[in-house]
Amino acid sequence: MKRLLITGGAGFLGSHLCEHFLKKGCEVIAVDNLLTGRLENVEALFENPRFRFIKADVTNFLHVPGKLDAVLHFASPASPIDYQRWPIPTLKVGALGTHKALGLAKDKKAVFVLASTSEVYGDPEVNPQPESYWGNVNPIGPRGVYDEAKRFAEALTMAYHRSHRMPVRIVRIFNTYGPRMRLKDGRAVPNFITQALTGRPLTVYGDGSQTRSLIYVADLIDGIDRLIRSGLNEPVNLGNPREMTLLELAETVRRLARSRSRLVFKPLPVDDPKVRRPDIARAREKLKWAPKVSLEDGLRRTIAYFRASL
Repeated sequence: MKRLLITGGAGFLGSHLCEHFLKKGCEVIAVDNLLTGRLENVEALFENPRFRFIKADVTNFLHVPGKLDAVLHFASPASPIDYQRWPIPTLKVGALGTHKALGLAKDKKAVFVLASTSEVYGDPEVNPQPESYWGNVNPIGPRGVYDEAKRFAEALTMAYHRSHRMPVRIVRIFNTYGPRMRLKDGRAVPNFITQALTGRPLTVYGDGSQTRSLIYVADLIDGIDRLIRSGLNEPVNLGNPREMTLLELAETVRRLARSRSRLVFKPLPVDDPKVRRPDIARAREKLKWAPKVSLEDGLRRTIAYFRASL
């Protein structure tokens, strides 16, 4: 991999991917419309002559001159507050944006990498979730705009693979956290950390018994790198199989942040998944990959970032 294009390159995951591949000596082109991405995530990279940033909406047009070895499609609102604020742009980037990115990869004879999500499993009736599970998604609920955008993107990616014999990679990303998440991202980890550091009550939805499996961003980036270099065209789960309740997560964040914030409970959002845990047998076998960063270590690094940001 010598030259890569990353859509959503100024976002949380996209910026870490840009940094990772620049460190490996690659030339990286980041494309972002800055709807949820932030220039501050990549500003340190502007001094690198192998980095280029293009402000553009990938649902309209996507082309760059020269050879590309890989096109990584990571553009999309990913937080519930974002895709419920921008439901139509979320659907468009999953459909039209994926189509444009696939077309570019086809033209350049490049590997196409799709950032999919554990949300394709919806509110699962199987736990843990293997890649063979088709999911339990409400297509017309408020979360459906994100879930179905990613499910369609997977279908379109596999159609290109079968019709054009394109090399594709589909990564189903489970709950990821780490530095460069937005303070008001809306997801559990940034919510809890921000509330703990500012002395506000930690908001737990429902009774807090719903579970999540959290993976630190560095582990995820390592898995994506291995997946790109593999020959796997079928979806691969990348996540941490350690499952914990949101109540346990809130208590852990409060303890690590040395916060005296109390917990408050609010009604569970519509279609909020009750369980979330990846079956990573395929990643272990095919990629020789498993997460390494412990939850407490990863949370300490993330809390330090949020403390400095605040």
